[in-house]
Amino acid sequence: MEKFKIFEDGPSFKNEAICHLKFDFIIFLSTISIDIIDKFMKLTTKSEYSILALIYIARNDKNKFIKIEEICGIYNISKKYLESLFAILKTHRYLKTKRGSSGGYKLAIPVDKITVASIVRLMDGALAPSESVSKYFFSETPLQQEQKMIVVLKDIRNYIAFKLEHLTLADLV
Repeated sequence: MEKFKIFEDGPSFKNEAICHLKFDFIIFLSTISIDIIDKFMKLTTKSEYSILALIYIARNDKNKFIKIEEICGIYNISKKYLESLFAILKTHRYLKTKRGSSGGYKLAIPVDKITVASIVRLMDGALAPSESVSKYFFSETPLQQEQKMIVVLKDIRNYIAFKLEHLTLADLV
């Protein structure tokens, strides 16, 4: 006996009580997920400033190099701090540099090839809310003892990873 079917326009249940119960449960799960994302998925200033600077360079890179002072002034970032971030980005071949009066920074990779996920992973590590569900930075944690929690955290990881892996600088410029 079929209790419900999911159609494009939403669920259709024969028993309305089951419908309300399932709907309430889905709402409950979504609030848990949002709560968990809010508590676990925090970008550091390394990621935030790197992404902001890359967006600025992408927007203003009209075959010229962008001065670091220009970016620092726009976003109120310490020059020394941004230089340390740019050293990481340069080492990983996201940026190229030129010295001199016409020097500065320029993207070394096309904007549509730089994903937000790659920058966050470079600067902050795992996208996952717990290392026990991370694909690239896995390590054992006490949460592994609770499989239901692991399932929720994997869903969150997959959602965040999907969104950030499909979001490029080109989308943000």
